[in-house]
Amino acid sequence: MSWTVETADAIAIAHAIRTETVTAETVVRQTLARIECYNERLNCFTQILAQQALADAQEMDRAIAHHIKNIGFLTGVPFGVKNLFNIAGETTLAGSKINASHPPAPTDATAITRLKQAGAVLVGSLNMDEYAYGFVTENHHYGITRNPHDLTRIAGGSSGGAAAAVAAGLLPLALGSDTNGSVRIPAALCGIYGFKPTYGRLSRAGMQLLCSSLDHVGIFARSVRDIASSFDFLQGEDEQDPVCTRHPPEPLMSQINLGCRGLRIAIARDYFQTGADPEALAVVQQVAQALDVTQEVSLPESHRAQAAAFLITAAESANRHLPNLRSRPQDFDPATRDRFFAGTLLPSPWYIQSQRFRRWYRDQMRETFRHLDIILAPTTPCVAPPIGQKTITIAGQETLVRPNLGRFTQPFSFVGLPALSIPIQRPNQLPLGVQLIAAPYNESLILRVAATLERRGVIAAPIAPL
Repeated sequence: MSWTVETADAIAIAHAIRTETVTAETVVRQTLARIECYNERLNCFTQILAQQALADAQEMDRAIAHHIKNIGFLTGVPFGVKNLFNIAGETTLAGSKINASHPPAPTDATAITRLKQAGAVLVGSLNMDEYAYGFVTENHHYGITRNPHDLTRIAGGSSGGAAAAVAAGLLPLALGSDTNGSVRIPAALCGIYGFKPTYGRLSRAGMQLLCSSLDHVGIFARSVRDIASSFDFLQGEDEQDPVCTRHPPEPLMSQINLGCRGLRIAIARDYFQTGADPEALAVVQQVAQALDVTQEVSLPESHRAQAAAFLITAAESANRHLPNLRSRPQDFDPATRDRFFAGTLLPSPWYIQSQRFRRWYRDQMRETFRHLDIILAPTTPCVAPPIGQKTITIAGQETLVRPNLGRFTQPFSFVGLPALSIPIQRPNQLPLGVQLIAAPYNESLILRVAATLERRGVIAAPIAPL
């Protein structure tokens, strides 16, 4: 049987390798060939680790041939990482020119180490907005990542390279980061799954941070079971990350087929039903109908949650980059530099008040989830805008692209809630996503609902027709 990464998800690939239907080397060679064929037009990768990936695959094939025990569940699965994850022996760019002069990382990020321990093969690093500060992946230094469903449109960001690579079938699995929506937004615009677990659930050790109090590790895949299996290997406490939770690991693969009978699900209303194109709201209704959901829930002050998230992001990120803003301002992407400069000017009382409001909003969400298990909301207010376009017209109102793509994602990451963007079946139309949001540490409920929708054919992540 001939296997290619564009015709199987990660679990199917790993099973074929473990049962010697195909070799890990063959899978990696096919992956590298597809990347070589399509990456020039998409611009997903900033670095391809071909030699090391082939060596790792060959080593796995030898282990399988000699019946060595403890072959990983993800053996031979190719994966990539947003280029803000440390890769041993490589310079961590974080989408910047400034970081290009830094020394190579001495060790892999924890997330990379854990996927490698499960047998996955790292094949490269992926394009992003500079320092993860953006929703478009129109990188001034490393170029624009294009949406594989329409090369004239953005892939979203800041993890745009990762989302586009998975959507185009260049990889079955990728890691990104999500501060205000940087996994869920590109996942929705590229038509794949984008998972942001509870804040602190996955270790960020070895990841270049933008805003420590908001940054999460996230996962991209084309199936629910790939999300669940990779999460199972990524979770667990890590002393190298001071915010990494000691919450007991919870295997999700064993729970995704439990169904969603009895779960209390509601549609977010008010703020989450305004400022969006009708088609973005229609896909939420499509999911609700499939689940027989009619209940709605109000989430008061969500517009202030978005505003406070902006303020906290600007203040914390600007402080992190202040030395380079003073000494090397010309080496920043101009759009990123301007945001950082604005962050340096924020009065400290604004930041303090934003954090006070954050505590209040967290309490409100905690109370909401006493009565609910899952909230449904749009992921983005519209389909992917054209590359370079500064404004979009949404619901008859002209608005700026960059600050408004995260309109519906920021209120949930603001208080660290787990959320999954699911790709809605929309044949012959540009992709859109719907968010499934739960209370902290209830990732299993989210994936149970997603798996139910996937089995019913409501959601799917077909490879973009390049």
